[in-house]
Amino acid sequence: MVISGGGMVGLALALALGQGGLKVLVVDVLAPATTVAPSFDGRVSALAYAAVRMMRALKVWPHLEPQAQPIREILVSDGAIGRTASPFSLHFDSEEVGVDSLGHIAENRHTRAALHAAVAADTNISLIAPASVSALAAEPARVTVRLSDGSEFKAALVIAAEGRESQLRTQMGIGVIGWSYPQTGIVATVHHARPHKGVAYEHFLPSGPFAILPMTGDRSSLVWTETKGKAPAMLALDDADFDAEVAARFGAHLGDTKVVGSRWSYPLKFHLARDYVRPRFALAGDCAHGIHPIAGQGLNLGLKDAAALAETILDAARLGRDIGAVDVLKRYERWRRFDSFTLAASTDALNRLFSNDIAPLRHLRDLGLGMVDAFGPARRFFMRHAGGDIGKLPRLMKGEAA
Repeated sequence: MVISGGGMVGLALALALGQGGLKVLVVDVLAPATTVAPSFDGRVSALAYAAVRMMRALKVWPHLEPQAQPIREILVSDGAIGRTASPFSLHFDSEEVGVDSLGHIAENRHTRAALHAAVAADTNISLIAPASVSALAAEPARVTVRLSDGSEFKAALVIAAEGRESQLRTQMGIGVIGWSYPQTGIVATVHHARPHKGVAYEHFLPSGPFAILPMTGDRSSLVWTETKGKAPAMLALDDADFDAEVAARFGAHLGDTKVVGSRWSYPLKFHLARDYVRPRFALAGDCAHGIHPIAGQGLNLGLKDAAALAETILDAARLGRDIGAVDVLKRYERWRRFDSFTLAASTDALNRLFSNDIAPLRHLRDLGLGMVDAFGPARRFFMRHAGGDIGKLPRLMKGEAA
């Protein structure tokens, strides 16, 4: 089969299929050396503990673990600038649900490098990059794939894992429902004087969530959601003024803070594909859904797609079925569509609830945080949700082979 897109979801899917004994061709528009360079992407991702189990099963974890910071605790609060902060907060502790960590934070470039290292060791996987899929021609028993260099391949199935602006999704006539948020995500790495002890923080500010995600060493990644109107001015500040704005939002618990390296900004958007499959074609990852980063679940959602799609395909192959048949692929669509919609709708609602300073709403959400924190079963449910450990899990996310 052919996977268009050699990002984190595409490579994880290739590994799952290759280790299951299938031949896979991955095509990506960027050379691997480009995607693992520090200048390419300043973002980090939270790998929920179910996703870490998947990385272990795929033999990726030995390459990534030295660069991944365990999350021991998560503290959620309704933050404030210029007014008294709420006394209510929500505290998650990994020990309460019997796991070593609630997940890990890793820079995207390190995750890509670890995936590429595992792919290079798998003889069932071939990678062509830089290149792109320029045309598809589906036939009853196969699909012909033409690449940008003119070469052609025959495959039983084509999977698009090429990101939010997928050309193949458009070419296959799959529409999307979506919108842009009036917010910009600002990302930077911050060095702080005191150790973070593996604690992640999320402060809800009127402009949007401000997350402090622990990294290896005395560093944290800030994911700062700012209004579109204010974000350009914040990004244009000189180093001293930008550090002061960051410090005002960080608080004093980590001591003196200083931004190191580049600042990055990303537009925030929401979208859901109307369908996930066509005959001999499937979507995975950001091709199928794009959600607000408020809960840090975007990559985990895509990895669950990869695990579920691989399991669907391998189960069909072991039974001698046609892995590109639409009735086979519909099992994957049914499995993943509701979960994706539910999480996307939840993050959208949370962003709308918390990204404001309306007094009645502020009091209501503060009370909600306090009630969940005080009620153990609810708190533990949300911890398992953050760990990606609810619902019908694919075998890979249980730590088993696909």
